Amino acid sequence: MPSSSQQHPAPAPRDLAGAVAEDLALYREKFRRRLPESLDELHGPPQGVVELPLHMAWSGMTSYDLSKPRQRMGLYRTVLHEGLHDDLPRYLNQDLLLQLWPVLRTLVGRTVRTVWEDAFSQLASRTRAAA
Repeated sequence: MPSSSQQHPAPAPRDLAGAVAEDLALYREKFRRRLPESLDELHGPPQGVVELPLHMAWSGMTSYDLSKPRQRMGLYRTVLHEGLHDDLPRYLNQDLLLQLWPVLRTLVGRTVRTVWEDAFSQLASRTRAAA
């Protein structure tokens, strides 16, 4: 059994901070690559029941009734976090996204919120208008 003197030293705080910053940058880039060119591309259903594939709804609910506010918000939160580039135009609707954004932005992670608001001024202005 190796002695404790042979173990690797703990990373220096500066090294750890650099690694965290690099991980965060990669995480942001993951969401940036998924974005549509424009919100005009979002032609998802404005009403009805939406069935999500398992690659997005892997942890639970797969069917969402857009007439129910909580389910509508849950669908959008799930698609924003788990949807791939081709999923966003299929499942998100521009008008609904703009309508939901002031509340939805509080339900998604900081990275998702920042990436979307940085890319689309319409979302950031909806936030300021609602404040």
